[in-house]
Amino acid sequence: MRLGKIYRNYIQNNLFVKVILVFALIVVATIITLSYLLFNFMSAQVRQNELKEQKELMDRVNRYLEQKYAGVEADVQEIYRNGVLANNVSYLLKHSYQEYIQYTLNESSVGNAGAANALDFFGSIFDSDPDVRNVIVYSSEVQQLYVYSSPVTPKLYRTDLTHSYIPDMMSLEGPNANIPNIWIRKTINQWDTRLYSMRARINDKNTLKNIGQLLVYFDSELIRKALPQNSAGTKGQILVLTPDGQVMFDTSGLYYGQKYPYFNRISSLKEEGTLEEPSYISTLSQSDAGYTIVGVMPKKELTKATAALRRTIVLISLICIAVAIVIPSLVVISIARRTNKIVRFMRKVEGGDLGARLHDDRDDELGQISSSFNDMVEELGRMIDREYKAEIRLKRTELAALQARINPHFLYNTLEVIRMRAMSRGADDVAEMIYSLATLFRNSVRTNAECSLAEELEMCRLYLELFRIRYKDRFSYTIDCDPRLASLSVPKMLLQPLVENYIVHGMEPRRTDNRIEIGASLADGLVAIRVRNNGRPIETERLEQIRADLNNPEEEGDSFGLRSVHSRLKLIYGPEYGVELLSADDGTEVTMRFPLEAGEKGADKGDV
Repeated sequence: MRLGKIYRNYIQNNLFVKVILVFALIVVATIITLSYLLFNFMSAQVRQNELKEQKELMDRVNRYLEQKYAGVEADVQEIYRNGVLANNVSYLLKHSYQEYIQYTLNESSVGNAGAANALDFFGSIFDSDPDVRNVIVYSSEVQQLYVYSSPVTPKLYRTDLTHSYIPDMMSLEGPNANIPNIWIRKTINQWDTRLYSMRARINDKNTLKNIGQLLVYFDSELIRKALPQNSAGTKGQILVLTPDGQVMFDTSGLYYGQKYPYFNRISSLKEEGTLEEPSYISTLSQSDAGYTIVGVMPKKELTKATAALRRTIVLISLICIAVAIVIPSLVVISIARRTNKIVRFMRKVEGGDLGARLHDDRDDELGQISSSFNDMVEELGRMIDREYKAEIRLKRTELAALQARINPHFLYNTLEVIRMRAMSRGADDVAEMIYSLATLFRNSVRTNAECSLAEELEMCRLYLELFRIRYKDRFSYTIDCDPRLASLSVPKMLLQPLVENYIVHGMEPRRTDNRIEIGASLADGLVAIRVRNNGRPIETERLEQIRADLNNPEEEGDSFGLRSVHSRLKLIYGPEYGVELLSADDGTEVTMRFPLEAGEKGADKGDV
């Protein structure tokens, strides 16, 4: 209810407020839309940059692990390139440690002091890479492990089938990159969970039969060396997983020593999905070593990254909206003030204050309107003095002349009727007719030019009553008036000329059903008075001639009464009002219309 009142008082009829509101809505909608599209575009750029940066880090990790895997493979290839070393390694892996020691002593005794030593070679692997934690050489022939925890002499562990599952495990085909096997951990008492292993098979150079394996355990945390120093604040998580989901490396450090809990989801997801939370997922597989690098970028972290961007865009958008609305609004308000000043001036002129003048020195459109309106008001004042007053005097003279011409004409016809009645028979109703005539006389000699519609209809009734008495059952009439119009002021003798025309020209004395109907009604602010009869129709050519003569200067003769009524209506109520004439086989209808408000003020107009 309150909003409706505000709308009616400040918006409904205020063009400039509507303009400001519409402009504000367009500006706000446009800026919000552009800001939304800009934010989405820039957020997509941020997301792409973050994901691209994460993939670059994944590539660095992959290159690092490939180097470790290639290094282990290169160590085995070095064995094959050196024939003496290859024989020494083959003997080590095919015989017991005591037999190997005896073999090396024998080689030294026969002058092969410079012969390669397999144990020293494997120890050099440990010494050549600071990332190595253990070097393990497994002999499948004698089922024993040589374990290096330092470059010095390794420890020997027997792993026959009766005491360990290691032989079965080592005989299985598996990924070359993996986490340390639980049985080897137990055997060598190595429980550090932040380790990963690279494996290479060792074959006999002559028979190509597999005689053992080389396993190198690396420190997982040292993979971070592959990442830039400024990557500590990098968003998201990078993991290195084995084919069965075991964690070789985890930048968050949360999943070492266990299977990655969302491993099964990763294989079924594409670019995004829900792990711990909705995230973007990237994968990179290494086919030779068998590991998979997974990048997980939580959407929440990207949202945090774009929070500052969102705040900046919102702030800029609000500033743009404020500037785009305030400045045009100030301009519109200035124009509204000048326009309202012109409206107030026009209302003063409308109220009759022709001495008011607008003062606007600007040369724009509103200034030109003000200047032109001042000129118009001055010209209007001159025209009123020169023409309007003269026209009023002329109308009053014409109206008085018409009124004077109507009364004698009407009284003459009335007396003629009574004379004919008296000559035809000496009826008892002559007294009643004389009474009606006397009443008509009294009304006609009044000096006022207007009367109420009820009085005018009563005069018509008295006039028609004379003819009803004369023609008895051959003539009837009805008069119907809206009660709201009874006190309405109308020109005197407005209807009697129309009734008289029917009596003189339309009624047929030989007919027994002569009838005339008079009705007054109100619709849409207009008063409509209809006089309808069933007398002789007017011929088409004559009807057109009468319609054309309605606007001609009045002369004595046919249709004098009709033309007098038409002229008076135009003079009193305006040129758009007057008499309408219709005629058909079933009779003739005369209609006059004029505004109700003008009728209510008719007395004032008649006195002007």
